[in-house]
Amino acid sequence: MQFKYPELLWALFLLLVPLFIHLFQLRRFKKTPFTNVALLQKVKTQSKKARNLKKWLLLAARLFLYTALIIAFAQPYFAKKDVFKKRETVIYLDNSFSMQALNNGTSLLQTAVQELIKSNAKEKEFSLFTNTNTYKNVVLKDIQNNLLSLGYSSNQLHIKDVILKANTLFSKDNSSVKDLIVISDFQQKNEAYTIDSLQTNIYFVKQNTENFTNISIDSLYVSNTDATNLELTANLKANTNAENTAVALYNNDTLIAKTSALFNNSKEAKVNFTLPKDVGIKGKIELTDTGLMYDNSFYFNINKRDKIKVLAISNTDNTFLNKIFTNDEFKTNTTTINQLNYSLIPTQNLIILNELKAIPESLKNALTSFTKNGGSLVVIPSLKLDINSYNALLSNYFSTKLKGLINIERKVTGINFSHPLYTNVFQKRVTNFQYPTVNSSFITNSSAPSLLSYQDNSPFLMGANGFYFFTSSLSKENSNFKGSPLIVPTLYNMGYTSFKIPKLYTTLGKATTVDVETKVNKDLVLKITKDKNEFIPQQQSFTNKTTLTFSNTPQNAGIYTIKKGESELGSLSFNYNREESKLIYTDINSIANIKQSTSISQLLTNLENNQKVNELWKWFVIFALFFLILEVLIQKYFK
Repeated sequence: MQFKYPELLWALFLLLVPLFIHLFQLRRFKKTPFTNVALLQKVKTQSKKARNLKKWLLLAARLFLYTALIIAFAQPYFAKKDVFKKRETVIYLDNSFSMQALNNGTSLLQTAVQELIKSNAKEKEFSLFTNTNTYKNVVLKDIQNNLLSLGYSSNQLHIKDVILKANTLFSKDNSSVKDLIVISDFQQKNEAYTIDSLQTNIYFVKQNTENFTNISIDSLYVSNTDATNLELTANLKANTNAENTAVALYNNDTLIAKTSALFNNSKEAKVNFTLPKDVGIKGKIELTDTGLMYDNSFYFNINKRDKIKVLAISNTDNTFLNKIFTNDEFKTNTTTINQLNYSLIPTQNLIILNELKAIPESLKNALTSFTKNGGSLVVIPSLKLDINSYNALLSNYFSTKLKGLINIERKVTGINFSHPLYTNVFQKRVTNFQYPTVNSSFITNSSAPSLLSYQDNSPFLMGANGFYFFTSSLSKENSNFKGSPLIVPTLYNMGYTSFKIPKLYTTLGKATTVDVETKVNKDLVLKITKDKNEFIPQQQSFTNKTTLTFSNTPQNAGIYTIKKGESELGSLSFNYNREESKLIYTDINSIANIKQSTSISQLLTNLENNQKVNELWKWFVIFALFFLILEVLIQKYFK
């Protein structure tokens, strides 16, 4: 029991006053009677004993009366120790896509919102945040409509981010009690859930769903091409063994194909669609599923793309380049150094110097300007080169310099699988391929990363970010690299990455860049539009292209149009990340420093009860009245 005014309890010492008075009355002088009045004395003694008992009863009643009154004025109560401290509540409501899962016909998010509205005190101030919105120091009536219309988000905060965000909403008052309520289905993340905060009371309210099968369109890629058609393959995944389901392909809103995904009671399936090549398509693959809704549609686009422009400057045979840079994807021009039209250089995407003996100063200046404006350069040296003219050019890229030629046969044995040029080229690390050999090579000094290397780890091919340099001639007399399976993906990717053609689709939240063959100025920039919404992405203009960079925008999946003024330059497709479709949940029982609850309403009721004070002063007033009445009764009826 606690007291609101404990200092009043010192008044209990005043109870000694009636006690002392009573004791003094009992010690009065006694007279000894004579024997002739002994009978009368006996009656008097019996009467005196009754009077003494009456006095003791009156003393007890008065002591209890005064005690009850003193305690009543001290205002006793039952409550927790921190009941009079300021209490702050912050609620995190997970509105990620996995909260679309149904429980008794209602989504987890809708159930949580309805329970939160019914259970929370209408005038109690609190803070609430979701994956997309933040409401600080509000009452329920201020945000009730916002909660009822709350949409789903592709972003799901990790518990560490939730705690960091909540700390910004709590006040800096260290004396206040802070409660953080986390309402989520607790999808399993790559990182383990660890709670380090001990200064905040953290409550997890897990939203449980009934068992169901969710089928999602996981990815899409071009599986095969020929002269007239291309084949698209879509990967479908399910969280449990699934039955076959129908899948439709649309161009804009026009249905162009329909097929069935054959799961055969497994968790994966593939569907194939054949489309005409070099025809622009704003595509959408769609399936019907009773699970999560966000992963039932998958957007992609195939633009009528311009060919990548490749210029080979060489005085030797360029047949191998023409075989790699074919006419269906590249527009390849070859010229000798004497016939070079310098006005072509700024309009190219990739320039290859194939075994030139010397690099004129005019060409060096043109190439330096070309690469600064976003162009890509590949240098294949000649064995009989002018080292000074080469170093004048190469020194502009990773401080590269040639030191001399060594006539030692070496094998190309090392592949830098992590280099961006070889992304998605190898399904696994290759260790037993037929190693190309080189008879003579140049000793180099450079800070450029190595792509291919000799057995002594010195570079055979180095470079990055649009600059690549072979340290050896690729002529048949010096190397058999032209016959190696490595040459095709190496040179092809150099050409393909020199102009970043829009992919079939991009996953939202992942940084990506796209090149558009146009030039913009300060008065006219490229815009990205969808329906009535538009935004201006980060962009950099070069002589022959504009590079668009996307990171945090856009926010919603769909097909977006690239516009320059009123002209449409192409399309981009964005899709939500499919991680939440796995429906793998975290066991929150294994998480330390948190409290759990199965019900939002029960938790809020418990927290509200923790702030209640059970006041007892009224009971002590009643006790005081009781003892007052008892004293009156003793005075009146006790003889």
